[in-house]
Amino acid sequence: MKLTASDIHVELGGNEILKGIDAAIKEKEFVGIIGPNGSGKSTLLKCIYRVLKPDTGVIMLDGKPLNEYKVKDSAKALAVVSQHNYYNFEFSVQEIVMMGRAPHKKTMERDNAEDYKIVEECLEKVGMLPYRHRVFSSLSGGEQQRLNIARVMLKNAPILILDEATAFADPDNEVRVQAAFEKMSRNKTVIMIAHRLSTVATADQIYVVKDGRIAEHGTHAELTSQDSLYGRMWKEYQSAAEWKVGEEA
Repeated sequence: MKLTASDIHVELGGNEILKGIDAAIKEKEFVGIIGPNGSGKSTLLKCIYRVLKPDTGVIMLDGKPLNEYKVKDSAKALAVVSQHNYYNFEFSVQEIVMMGRAPHKKTMERDNAEDYKIVEECLEKVGMLPYRHRVFSSLSGGEQQRLNIARVMLKNAPILILDEATAFADPDNEVRVQAAFEKMSRNKTVIMIAHRLSTVATADQIYVVKDGRIAEHGTHAELTSQDSLYGRMWKEYQSAAEWKVGEEA
C-alpha cells in the first residue's frame, strides 16, 4: 500500500509542532525517519496511525484520505510498535498477543483453536513462547517490546510503523528485537524512527526532520555524498562508535 502526507500541520499546547510536512512512501519501501529530539518525528507518525489528527493537510492511503477509512479498516492496514506500551490490566503474554487478532474478527467472535495456534507461532518467532502465561508487568522492557512485536506480527498488516521501538531495550534484547523486526518486515512497507543511524542506513529513503519540517531526504549514499545535515550526523555517529570500540579495547 502507498502512503502520502501532504502539507501536514499540527499544533499542540499552543506550539506548532509540524509546519508543513510532505512525504511519499511507496509500497514495500523501507523508510527511515531521523532528527533531533522534539523535531516532530513521533508527532508525524501519530498522525499516520491516527492517534493525532492534523490541523491541516491530508494523509492518503492508497489514494484515499486516511480519515475516510473506518478505524477498523485502517487498523488492518497499519501495525504499530511504539516506544511506550502500557496496559492497565494484568493481561497475560498470550492475551496481549491475541489482541492483534481483533481487527480480523467480528464483534463478540470468540477466539478459536486457529487463533491460539497463530499466537503460539508468533511467540515462538520472537523467543517468547515460554513466557506465554506470565503477566505483562512482570517482563523486562526488552521482553515487553518483543511481545509487542509478536502482537503486530500476528496482525499481519501491510504497513509496519516502528516509533523508536528499540529506544529503551538493553543491548541483548535490542539484538533480539532487531532480529524480530527483520522477520516481520519482509514484503511490507516499513516506516521507522530510529535513534541509531546504522538502523536506517539501508533504507530506501531517509527523511531528516528538523524544527517540524523535512530538512532533507534521500538515500544514505545520496545524503552522505554532500554537505548535508544527515552526512554530518553520520560522521559524528561513526566517530562515537569508533571511540566506544577503542574504549572497550
